[in-house]
Parts: sequence; C-alpha cells; structure tokens
Amino acid sequence: MTDPTSNTVTDARIESLEVSAYTVPTDAPEADGTISWDSTTMVLVRARSGSTEGVGWTYGPAACSTLITDKLAGLVKRRDAMDIPGASQAMIRAVRNAGRPGIAGYAISAVDVALWDLKARLLDLPLHHLIGAVDTRVPVYGSGGFTTYDQRQLQHQLGHWALEEGIPRVKIKIGESWGADPARDLDRMRQARTIIGDDTELFVDANGGYTRKQAIRMMAAAADLDVSWFEEPVSSDDLDGLREVRGGVSADVTAGEYGYDLYYFRRMCAAGAVDCLQADVSRCGGITEFIRVAAVAASFGLQVSGHCGPHLHAHVAAATPNLRHLEWFHDHVRIESMFFDGTLDPTGGTITPRSDSPGNGLTFKATDAEHYRVA
Repeated sequence: MTDPTSNTVTDARIESLEVSAYTVPTDAPEADGTISWDSTTMVLVRARSGSTEGVGWTYGPAACSTLITDKLAGLVKRRDAMDIPGASQAMIRAVRNAGRPGIAGYAISAVDVALWDLKARLLDLPLHHLIGAVDTRVPVYGSGGFTTYDQRQLQHQLGHWALEEGIPRVKIKIGESWGADPARDLDRMRQARTIIGDDTELFVDANGGYTRKQAIRMMAAAADLDVSWFEEPVSSDDLDGLREVRGGVSADVTAGEYGYDLYYFRRMCAAGAVDCLQADVSRCGGITEFIRVAAVAASFGLQVSGHCGPHLHAHVAAATPNLRHLEWFHDHVRIESMFFDGTLDPTGGTITPRSDSPGNGLTFKATDAEHYRVA
C-alpha cells in the first residue's frame, strides 16, 4: 500500500491518454427487435501516470477515439489523478456544442472509467474498495437469445447459462422486425421457458419494437410463461407508453440504457415509466455518473440494473446499495474475455470483483487485441 504520508500519489498527474479501437465480428448473425449487426467495436482508453496505467472502454463507433483525442485528452492531461469529478465536469462542459448524447457520451464514459482504474491502481486498491463496497456478490443475468437464433442456438446458450452455470435468470430478444412477427416471438418465449425450466427467471427485451397495446397483448398471451422482466416494450423515449405498459402487465417494465445525463434518468423515474431503472457505465458518463444515477433512482424508491459491459460495471455495482443486477451480455462477455486476463466467473448467478489486485483487476492483452484494431 502506498505510504499515506508520501506525496507520490497525491501529486500524481495524468500524463497521457492513449486511445485505440477494435472491431470484433460476432460469432453468428445477431439481431434484436429493431436492428441487426455482425460486429461490435470497443474503444479503449489507457490513462497513464508515471509507470501506472488505468484502462477504460466503451462499445461504440471508432469515431469515439477521434473525439477523445481531439476534444477530451487535452482537458484531462496534467490534472491531478485523484480528482476525477473535476475531469468529468470538464469533459461534460466541453461537449456542449458537439452534443453529449451518443458518441460524446460514449467517449466521456471510456475516459472516466480509465481514470477510476488509474486512481485505484495508484492507491494500490481494488476499485470497489476505493469506491466503497456494499456487497461484493453482484447478481447477473445471462443475456442473448437473439432473434436470429434458431432453436439449437437458443438451447445451447440458455441451457449453458441456466443449467450448466446455474445463472437463475436469462433474457432473450423479442419484437422481431419491429413487432411484425408476434407469433414467432411467442414461440421463442415458449422455447426459452422449456429450455430453462420453471426455476429460472425469464426476461425478455423488445428493444422498443412494439406498440403500446401490442406489448400488453404479448404479455397476456405469454401469461403462463411467468415473464418477470420486460425491457423496452416500447421506445424508451415514449415515457407515457412505458407507463401504460407498466400498468397493464405483471412483469417489471424497465428502460434507461440510452440515458446520457441525470435529467434523462430523472424524467424517466418521475414519469413512473419503469419498475427498475437501467443505466450503462459505457454511455451515461462512466463510473462517476453511474453513482449519481443510482442516487437519483434511489430517491424514487427504485433499483438500478447495469446494462451490458459486465466488467465495466462489476466494481461500481458492488458499491451500489440499490443495485438489482448486471447484464451478462453475450457479445461483451466474449470480447472482454478475449481482450483481458482476470475476467470474472458468473457460475451460480453472481460475479465477485477481484480483491487480490488493484484497480479493476484486469490486464489488457494488447497483442491478442491487435488483430482486431481499426483505429
């Protein structure tokens, strides 16, 4: 542990930010209710102070790397590595005219996560010890079940999570082609329930593909399947619609993954639109803002769920009193396992942030990642 009487850490300055982007093809065609994709791009930031390096990342366009280099890096460099809130505010203010939602939000998030990892490593602390843990056993749910999957793929993925790893909650995508094939949606929900059995929770995600009444009808048709989590039944921008669906179904209605500032999350909570608020560290402004978002949710008596990127969320999730769970998302788990040593094990339905190493406990495998580098 660093000597608290020494000025080595308290005088540490952020000396550089190195940014790179990597595009990894999916292992099979993937789609949800409203979009399809065949690759995922990670934009990775390495923040350095002396010989110590912190790593953060986001999942978004490679253009994020240009914005970080041109707009954000100069604001962060030479700052005290202990003063992350100051760096966060400087970045948020700097993108006023560029627009914070979207690419700018992704970019700020990646830098913020890297700065938290750097600070924890400078202090020789696991990141969740630095933030202050509530419970180091962080519940997760298996997430995939893409609309492009056939029954064999669904069986393999959901069966692995529920029956082999013992994850007690799994999620599939529905709302295929903007809700154009509800019969197949219902059939796939029935397949999922058969695969996972009665003791595993079934979650579904329409990615905003349904109309309000259609979403309610779908849950009525699936009443015997005991769906307990209905994510984005309608567009997350339609707060009235989310509230209407929430009042018409027994499943918990949730949204929030596209939130970029506190006002967005407050509006969603105040509208009574969700039973649980989602937030994404890789979009909302990093760990700094996730903590604040969780506090906003708590003020409305709501829990929060971390969206995707489980290794981005693990430590701050352990420090969040009103956490419900994290999304163990297939694509991001696959990439994080490819690019980092020290990834976590979800067996039994929880992950536990590492306490035997500083920072996020991960080691970036630059050589392995290089094959996928695009920027």
